Amino acid sequence: MRIIIDGDACPQSVKKICEKNAKKYDLNLKIVVDMEHAIESEYEVIIVEKGRDAVDFRIVQLFLKNDILVTQDYGLASIVLPKAKGIAHTAGFEIDSSNIDTLLQSRYIGQRIRKTGGRTKGPSKRTKIQDAKFEKVLVKIITS
Repeated sequence: MRIIIDGDACPQSVKKICEKNAKKYDLNLKIVVDMEHAIESEYEVIIVEKGRDAVDFRIVQLFLKNDILVTQDYGLASIVLPKAKGIAHTAGFEIDSSNIDTLLQSRYIGQRIRKTGGRTKGPSKRTKIQDAKFEKVLVKIITS
């Protein structure tokens, strides 16, 4: 079991929570980013070429059965879901077979609205409550 972080849009506080829990539970951690989001970590950072979905493609390639994914990307989550021990959304909820269809549908609707010139609400400023919810979900996945 490893923790794999989709690092391009991952908040710094979430990366820190993942690093803390990887150390606590003695897990391997990989952070995958493109060249424009290069970061430093005591764990492995995999840097890929910049390109649409380049990080997602790399994650799919290296994802193994019972790995844990940390992401905000519902499309990526839907691809690795059958192999995943769990998928933690950075907002602090688990993505699983009971909610993936609804999440993909909401993504599709948002894309349609933006394509026709509409606007959708972006994420609000990250809070400590979100960090606590995220850590609770991550620990639940690790320990289940």
